[in-house]
Amino acid sequence: MLYYLEFLLGIAFVLSFFGILPFAPLSLLISTAVIVGVCWIVNTAFAFVFEAPTNVESAFITALILALIVTPPTPSQYALNLSLVAWVAVWAMASKFIFAINQKHFFNPTAFAVALTAFTINQSASWWIGTTSMAIFVALGGILLVRKLRRADLVLSFLIIGSLTMLAFGIARGGNIILVAKQILLNSPLLFFAFVMITEPLTTPPTRILRIGYGIFVGFLFAPNLHLGPIYSTPELALLIGNAYSYMVSPKCKLILTLKEKVRVTPTVFDFVFSANMPFEFRPGQYLEWTLGHYRPDSRGNRRYFTVASSPTEQDVRLGVKFYDAPSSFKKALAFMRVGDELVASQLCGDFVLPRDPKEKLAFIAGGIGVTPFRSMIKYLVDRNEKRDIAFFYSNRTADETAYKELFDEASLKLGIKTIYAVTDGEIPTWANKGLITKEMIMGATPDYKERTFYISGPKVMVDAFRVTLKSMGVKSNKIKTDFFPGFA
Repeated sequence: MLYYLEFLLGIAFVLSFFGILPFAPLSLLISTAVIVGVCWIVNTAFAFVFEAPTNVESAFITALILALIVTPPTPSQYALNLSLVAWVAVWAMASKFIFAINQKHFFNPTAFAVALTAFTINQSASWWIGTTSMAIFVALGGILLVRKLRRADLVLSFLIIGSLTMLAFGIARGGNIILVAKQILLNSPLLFFAFVMITEPLTTPPTRILRIGYGIFVGFLFAPNLHLGPIYSTPELALLIGNAYSYMVSPKCKLILTLKEKVRVTPTVFDFVFSANMPFEFRPGQYLEWTLGHYRPDSRGNRRYFTVASSPTEQDVRLGVKFYDAPSSFKKALAFMRVGDELVASQLCGDFVLPRDPKEKLAFIAGGIGVTPFRSMIKYLVDRNEKRDIAFFYSNRTADETAYKELFDEASLKLGIKTIYAVTDGEIPTWANKGLITKEMIMGATPDYKERTFYISGPKVMVDAFRVTLKSMGVKSNKIKTDFFPGFA
């Protein structure tokens, strides 16, 4: 997201230099510098007062969004307009700390700041990014961004409903359908709003169905012709109302986790076991956003998404992490955590969970550290002594990289879960098959495979490959659930 916004600002600077955008490049540069500086200072100050870890990239992302929607000042209005953009920046950062419940903010900070400014001093954001000259760059970068974020369901639901609603209003007012459609896509903030504003993680619902509902709801409200008395809809108001909906349907806690112990699971995998500051309810297979403040974070920042490796039946919260050569600054900081150190976890999400019907036949396919959601699910079933018809395929490069084997063997004995291990390199133990998990292996172990729902977790390449393999075997798409494990990179 940060790189995408920097790219858009760079394009805007070039276009303004050639007079294509209606402001001088120096004005854009000064406005951006003021906003970035104020956001960083205020975010740092509030984080210090509230004793919260600072997300450096978060403050910069908010700042760059503001720079792209608040029109840069003209030379004759520098003093007035720069004070305005500074005021907006202050409230964008402050809202994350002031308007928060259980240490979790529930309004998009950018939307809150520009809405507050509009209502208090009658100065609103122009959303200048929504111009024809910027549309192609917003769209191309946005498509890549959404592919990376895996939020196409949310973005498409918003775009479809938002476009149709605005199109209906335009035609009702006598507009030409082609011209109205062109206006919506090329000369409005619709695309930027879809790719940037509505995808903000902390104000997005946790599951696919809720995200689609969120996109539909905000998309309908986005139409500027909607109004309640004298108050007309604006992009920021639509998002704030949507945020209220998202808050009502989302988990509301922000956990402060204290490290109790580190457990070596394999030569490269460690379990970090934490105690939580409050009760924590979740479904096996869901994931959290983990924030670990540390000195000089690299370009990937101080936040990661990891599956909760523990089961809801366990008192502690468990995080399973694989360490590679040349790890990120986040993983280095995680590795050096000591007993008693704290990190923050929030934004519980995920649909990669056990079906409600215990009679549904299942097959799990895991690769490497992608096994953590299955560790959570199977531990849950073992602790509850709940039998389900499950075949579990688990692949690793070497035998000693097989994590949680004792638990899976226990589940085989107690619950009858059929576990098939695969090892590709090194010495092959008697309990494992040599080579990769193949179509023939799956068909041989589960003759009723067309009746089963398949859960796949691991590196994206592996997940994509198995999706293709299963479809070639005749497994229906709605019987395949995938979970690209974000912590792999």
